[in-house]
Amino acid sequence: MFKGILIEKDEAGYRAAVKDIDEAQLPTGDVTVRVSHSTLNYKDGLAITGKGPVVRKFPMVPGIDLVGTVEESTHAQYKAGDRVLLNGWGVGETHWGGLAQKARLNGDWLIPLPAGFTPQQAMAIGTAGYTAMLCVLALERHGVKPADGEILVTGAAGGVGSVAVAVLAKLGYSVVALTGRPQDGEYLKDLGATEVLERSQFSAPGKPLGKERWAGAVDVAGSHVLANVCATTKYRGVVTACGLAAGMDLPATVAPFILRGVTLAGIDSVMCPRADRLQAWQRLETDLDMAKLGNISQEVGLDEAIPLASKLLEGKVRGRIVVDVNR
Repeated sequence: MFKGILIEKDEAGYRAAVKDIDEAQLPTGDVTVRVSHSTLNYKDGLAITGKGPVVRKFPMVPGIDLVGTVEESTHAQYKAGDRVLLNGWGVGETHWGGLAQKARLNGDWLIPLPAGFTPQQAMAIGTAGYTAMLCVLALERHGVKPADGEILVTGAAGGVGSVAVAVLAKLGYSVVALTGRPQDGEYLKDLGATEVLERSQFSAPGKPLGKERWAGAVDVAGSHVLANVCATTKYRGVVTACGLAAGMDLPATVAPFILRGVTLAGIDSVMCPRADRLQAWQRLETDLDMAKLGNISQEVGLDEAIPLASKLLEGKVRGRIVVDVNR
């Protein structure tokens, strides 16, 4: 038996609770992992509360991230005792995830825990930080350099935004943080933001084109926020889109793309190829200040994760939540 958050849906309704789970219930997979830490992400918040159609089968253990030690393996790349890391691949949605003390997984989804990180640090980064790094890599790949001008980061006080601000600042970019929580201004400046703007300036319908300002952007919001970011991006600037916190719609025009040559780069972290994952985690080892990582994250136990899920969806959680599944 092991403890985990179990989401169930039946005639009694939709519910999530910490339960004792029989190991015989674990799904199929060629690697069994003794989990030490997981995280609480926006998608996990939707899964736990039932406020979004994230979970595709029941019962389900949520948790799109995990780190732990291999207990059993028939996979060629892993053996008992290896420390491994997982982000995405549908765990917590279609396959039992990381918010439990054990997980059985497809070994192809795993990567080795980078030597530069403790398990806690790896989860303080988690899918959010790894997604932020994918955004930074996309900006670099499209030729955006610090000398080109300011980079806007939306949802800056959240998990993706916090890591994006810290990494971009360390790389020498001038970072402007956009947030709906102005009380987090000092926190964002401590991470490296040169200026903090209120989200309300971007959340209403705007013009097809605005004054050019951004050389690049990392957007987690979507909807009017993303449309307004594109409309104010400089000629040949690059906007990376990785989230939908403000909505799935994109009420924009083609004007920024055909008149200013703006590039809108989509970022997917769930099914991202292994080579790109390894590159992102390697870069995080060098480009993320570990001292700032401590300010970005807080650690909780399994029991605390469930009530925090609603607060996360309400935008009341700053940075990253690390879940010690053995606490």
